Amino acid sequence: MKIAAYQFAVSSDIRKNMTTIESAVREAKSRGVEILVFPECALTGYPPRDMASSKDVDRSAVKEACKAFSKLSDETGVAFVVGLIEEDHDRIYNRASCFIPGKKRVNYDKRALWGWDRDNFAMGEKDGIFTYKGVKIGLRICFEVRFPEYFRELYRRKTDLDIVLFYDVTDADDPDRYYMISGHLQTRAVENVCPILSANTIAPNQTAPTVLFGKSGQKLIEAERGREGLIEYDLSQAEDNFGEKGRREISDLLI
Repeated sequence: MKIAAYQFAVSSDIRKNMTTIESAVREAKSRGVEILVFPECALTGYPPRDMASSKDVDRSAVKEACKAFSKLSDETGVAFVVGLIEEDHDRIYNRASCFIPGKKRVNYDKRALWGWDRDNFAMGEKDGIFTYKGVKIGLRICFEVRFPEYFRELYRRKTDLDIVLFYDVTDADDPDRYYMISGHLQTRAVENVCPILSANTIAPNQTAPTVLFGKSGQKLIEAERGREGLIEYDLSQAEDNFGEKGRREISDLLI
């Protein structure tokens, strides 16, 4: 399966974000991409950086954008995951929505809420697991990468690919944070013997990578830090090597 991620400078301007997302989906189609990933809150922006509160998000604009994204997925044949803020049953969620050609979208709502997240969002309850073209995929959002438990859930369900959406930036440049979070992603890939793909916003200073790690932690492709653009990779479901078999065997004894 050819997978991809697109990083850009997310803002509070839903129309502007939407235009960038649509353009990236069409670019992905031209490259034969089957599933594409965008950052956390890519459609709406993230509070309080891009707006004072999650309550300030234009709910009707989000609804219309989601309708347009469903049509775009059907038209292009590309499945894509978009971070957004959405109200559902009178609760506001930090949500990852996967728009799948010909199917109802799949939603995962962030569960690891702290600080700004806790001020703005309700805690999610979904598992974030779905299957597309025979590939079982797990969704996670930003702060959750700090906790192995959220990814052990995916290991138990035998996911083939894990995806993490980030909105992780700082006002002052902080390369140490960037490499620390990259290390979290690499470790989650190794300990769960599962490839992991992430996408992050890029401004003002990007502090989490847009990157793909293989199931033994090898860096397969990474976007240039702070530069808008798409990365793509043709990911195959290769048989486990000696070390990967060992990690699965011990993991299965521990869980």
